[in-house]
Amino acid sequence: MNWIRFLRQYGPIARNDNMYDETIQRTARRNGIEPIQFDHPALPDVATSFDRTTTDPVTVILTGTAGDGKTHLCRCVWELLGGSRELWASDDPCVSLTFGYPKDRKTWPKGHAPELLRAVTIHFIRDLSAWAPQQGLQWSPEKAALLTRCSKSFFEPDADEVFLIAANDGQLVECWRRLPDAAYVDRARQLIEDLLVEERQTAEGVRLKLLNLSRWGSAELFRLALDAFLRHSGWKECYAAAKEDGFFGSRCPIRKNYELLMTPLVQKRLAGLMELCDQNGVHLPVRQILLLLANAVLGHPDAKDHLLTATDVERVIKEGSVSKASLYNNIFGGNLPETRRTALPVFDCLDRFQIGFETTNRIDNVLIFGEADDVLKALFEKYVDSDNFYGADGRYHAARKLYIEGAEGEEEAAREFLDLLVAQRRGLFFKIEEQEERSLHLWDLTVFRFAGEFLSEVLGCVRTGAPVKRQILGRLVRGMNRIFTGMLVNGDRELILATSGNYSQAKISRLLADRLSVEAHRGERIFLEQDGMGRVHLSVQFSKEGVERLPLTLTRYEFLSRVATEGALPASFSKECYEDILAFKSRLLNAAEARRLLDGTSEHGRHISLRLLTLTEQGTPDERTVEVVP
Repeated sequence: MNWIRFLRQYGPIARNDNMYDETIQRTARRNGIEPIQFDHPALPDVATSFDRTTTDPVTVILTGTAGDGKTHLCRCVWELLGGSRELWASDDPCVSLTFGYPKDRKTWPKGHAPELLRAVTIHFIRDLSAWAPQQGLQWSPEKAALLTRCSKSFFEPDADEVFLIAANDGQLVECWRRLPDAAYVDRARQLIEDLLVEERQTAEGVRLKLLNLSRWGSAELFRLALDAFLRHSGWKECYAAAKEDGFFGSRCPIRKNYELLMTPLVQKRLAGLMELCDQNGVHLPVRQILLLLANAVLGHPDAKDHLLTATDVERVIKEGSVSKASLYNNIFGGNLPETRRTALPVFDCLDRFQIGFETTNRIDNVLIFGEADDVLKALFEKYVDSDNFYGADGRYHAARKLYIEGAEGEEEAAREFLDLLVAQRRGLFFKIEEQEERSLHLWDLTVFRFAGEFLSEVLGCVRTGAPVKRQILGRLVRGMNRIFTGMLVNGDRELILATSGNYSQAKISRLLADRLSVEAHRGERIFLEQDGMGRVHLSVQFSKEGVERLPLTLTRYEFLSRVATEGALPASFSKECYEDILAFKSRLLNAAEARRLLDGTSEHGRHISLRLLTLTEQGTPDERTVEVVP
C-alpha cells in the first residue's frame, strides 16, 4: 500500500534530516502521493513580505530549531511567486527569481496600482548551513559578496535585492560573525543579535523581518498537523483496499489506531499534553509532531524499523500480537528501543510526564483485581475488558494470574505483567471520560498532579480574560510564603517578604521586610496574566508602573501547589525550581525597597525597627517589632 509505505518516511527511521522537506517531496512525486500539508501559521506574514502588488518587499530571515518548517515555508513562497518547481527541486541551496512592474502603467494587471515600480530579485537561501562554508573554511568571493549585499539591503529603502533565508538556531549569528568585515555586515550582525535576544521581529527603520518559528506553540502546530494527517486522501484508499483478516480489516491495528486518533477525547488529551509542553518551555517542531503521529498509528515493536507495513498486518493478527501495536503505548514511543526513544525530542518530552509509571492505588486495584471485585468491576469492564484491541486480552490475563499468585521462579512473568500495566495505565489516560476525571484522579497518572487544573482553570481563564479562582491564586501565594520564609505559613491573603538579615536566599527568614496584598489595595495586587507568547506569568504589582513577573511554567505551578498542600519541599523536583522562586523573592525585595525610597519611608539614616516574623498556632503570620537605636 503506497500510502502506508510513504507514511513510514515520517516515522522514526534513519534519514538525512538536513534535506527532510526535499526528501519528502521527492518521495511523494515518485509515488504519486500528496505529502501531509498544512499552512504554517507564519505563512501569511512571510508571504505578505513579498507581495508584488501591495508592498515593497523586505528581507525575511526564518530561524528556529531543525524541523520547524523553514525550508517548507521558503518553498511555499517560491511557488506563490510562480517559481519553477524544477529549479526548486535542484540541489542548489540558493535559488533566485525576479519580479516587479514596469513604470509603464499600461502594462499593469487590471485593477492593480502597485507601489513597486522596479524589478526586484529575491534570493532564497533555503539552508544557510548547507550554503555557507563550514567552520574554518574561507568564504568564496561570490557568497561573501551576496551576504554583504543582503546586509546592505536591511538599511536601503529602495534595494533591488531582497532575501528569504532559512537558518537553524545558533547558525545565523555565527554565519554573520564569520563574514569578512564590512560596515553593513557589522550593523546587520548587531541588528540580528538584538532581534534574537529581545525576541522582536522587526526594528524601526529597518527592512528586515526576523521570524523565529520556535515561538509558535506546539499545541497550535499539533492541531494543524493532526487535521492534515487525518484528512489525507490516502486513508480513503486504505478503506477501499481493506481485507477482512488483513490490512485495514476489522482487526487491523493500523485502522484501529487511525480511528482512535479521530476520537475527540484522544485528541483533547494529546492536545493538552502539547499545551503543557509549551507552558513548560519545550517547543516541538513540525517534524517531531509528524513523527509522533506516524509512530502512533504504525508503531509495533516487532516490525521492521518498529513500524508496520500493510503486509505485516495479517501476520500480526495471526500471531496474536495486535495489542503490541497500541496507539496509547506508541504515543510515548513504547514500540521503540530505549536508546532510540530517548534520542527523539518528542518522546523525550512526553516521557517527562511519566505517564504509565505514575499511578494511584485505585487505578492499580482496578487493573489488577477489578475483574473479581464487586466495587471495581464496573470500571474494569468499562475501561479495560471492553477494549477488544488494547484491553485485557489473553496475554494480559495469563500474566496477571502469575503475578497475583506469585509463583516461585516466575519472575520473568511478573516483569512482563508490570510492562503490561504501564501500557494499560497509558490507555486509561486516554480512555477515562471527562466526567470521571476528578473521581478517578486522571492527572495522578502523571508526575504533574495539578496539570489538569492548570489547563482548565489557569490557561482557560487567562486566555479569555476571566479571573482565576481565588482559591488557586491563594494556594500559589501560600506556596511562595512558605518558600520565602522557610516556615509553614498558612496565610494566603498577603505575600510575605522576609529575609534572614543579610541573605535573602537563606532557608529560614524571620525578618519581615514587607507584606503585599493579594487583592487590589492602594496600587498593590497579585494576579495571573498571559504575555504575547501565550505564556502565563504570576505578576506582583507594587504600583501602576512597578510590576515584577515570574513565568509560571507547569513545573513551577506544580512545585508551588505541592509546597502549599503538602507543607514540605517535594523531593521529586530539582533544586533549580526552588532557587528560581528564591531569585524571584530577591527581585521583589529590591522592588519593595525601591518603592520605600520613592515614598520616603525607607529607614536609611534613622533608627531601625526590626519586625520579627512569628506564626500563630494556626500558621497565620504575625509580627513583633523590635526598636534598634544606633
